[in-house]
Amino acid sequence: MSSPRPPQRAATVQETKALAHPLRLRILRLCGEYELTNKQLAERLEQDPGTMHYHVRQLVQAELLEPAPVRSGNSGALEKPYRSTERTWQLNNPLAGADEQGQLAPVEAFQDELRAAGPGALREFERFALHLSAEQAAELDLRIHAIINEYLETDHERLDQPLHGGLFALHLLAQEPR
Repeated sequence: MSSPRPPQRAATVQETKALAHPLRLRILRLCGEYELTNKQLAERLEQDPGTMHYHVRQLVQAELLEPAPVRSGNSGALEKPYRSTERTWQLNNPLAGADEQGQLAPVEAFQDELRAAGPGALREFERFALHLSAEQAAELDLRIHAIINEYLETDHERLDQPLHGGLFALHLLAQEPR
């Protein structure tokens, strides 16, 4: 039996807007693992610092990213890093209200991350097509989330292991004429 999904809520308009951009999704993933400054994010994601500042500001305003404690950098200068609030995991289908391009942002972010990881990074790949009722699709989603949650709850025990990313997307297929 699948364990229940953690309580979730609908995304605010501001959260949806912030999450509907692939670069912002990549920022959140990186800042979920490391506390990074605008400059570090710009370098890692090969972006202009001004562009990075804009996207970080959008995420902070949506409370999806927060300032971490100020620290001294290698040169002794003060650095202002950011970290993910990990609130996205608490949102129920946060891109449902986004336009078509925004709804595809997670797929684009995933593609960008896979390209950045280089050849041989793809560890597993499953592609499928299933006939499911709305209830069956919801049950599949619950079961997948239960498995992911099991691993998330114990992730701190495996910090010495390689970091893996993934994407679970369940979508309707275009209807073929019969």
